[in-house]
Amino acid sequence: MTLEVVLITGMSGSGKSVALHALEDAGYYCVDNLPPELLLPFVGLEQHQHARRVAIAMDVRSATSLPLVPEQLSILRNRNIGLRSFFLDATTDTLVRRYSETRRRHPLSRSDDADAQHALVEAIELERELLGTLREHAHVIDTSIIRSSQLQGYIKSLVSAPAAQLTLVFESFAFKRGIPVDADYVFDVRMLPNPHYETALRDLTGRDDAVSAYLRQHDDVQEMETQIRDFLDFWLQALARDHRSYVTVAIGCTGGQHRSVYLVEQLVSHFSSQWATLKRHRELDAR
Repeated sequence: MTLEVVLITGMSGSGKSVALHALEDAGYYCVDNLPPELLLPFVGLEQHQHARRVAIAMDVRSATSLPLVPEQLSILRNRNIGLRSFFLDATTDTLVRRYSETRRRHPLSRSDDADAQHALVEAIELERELLGTLREHAHVIDTSIIRSSQLQGYIKSLVSAPAAQLTLVFESFAFKRGIPVDADYVFDVRMLPNPHYETALRDLTGRDDAVSAYLRQHDDVQEMETQIRDFLDFWLQALARDHRSYVTVAIGCTGGQHRSVYLVEQLVSHFSSQWATLKRHRELDAR
């Protein structure tokens, strides 16, 4: 039986502990802050003991040995291990706010800096630099404006998808709350007719039949859906050949309630018969 290994890395304060708890709930044996030097021996031990699911968290406290990790992941993949790597990220403003609320010290903060706010921002930016390579080799999850329960749900849905094939993640969002930093492709649909200005549709969402019927009657909406679909149909095979595990496609409108939600639902319906497909509605899920 193939051992499934999930590696959780990311920015301090981005929710790695929450993600690890979600994996524990999903039946994974979890280890927090494993030194990179022990990754291969630990996985070898778990294989010897016929373990099925293991989740490992690493962070910047192991900064000096983090450069070892990409090569180690390559070795594990060659051992026919089901490997997934997730990088949790958030905006600098969000991380500063979280540290301020919890009064925790950042692992890279210097105790002798009189300007605590400036020191914290510098520490966060240094951490981004140190973790840059790990981020490039992982599926990025933006936790800036999602609740812990949402993050737990996202993690569980990601690990439930087949490990051996590319998984498409479609996400609707509101531009007024920021572009998701985890998106591989972002499509702006704010120029499309907006159901918000129709009194009967204002409180509904893109999942409601009345909104769908309204949007379907507009040629611009149909053309946007067709062009996004054609773009992905053309490039997904190439992305799969490049050994991508996840591709996140973000669709944004003004409020993340009508147009973006509708298009995500339509795209999921189209692609789910060809690819493993997940969907998120960032603003609706937060309600």
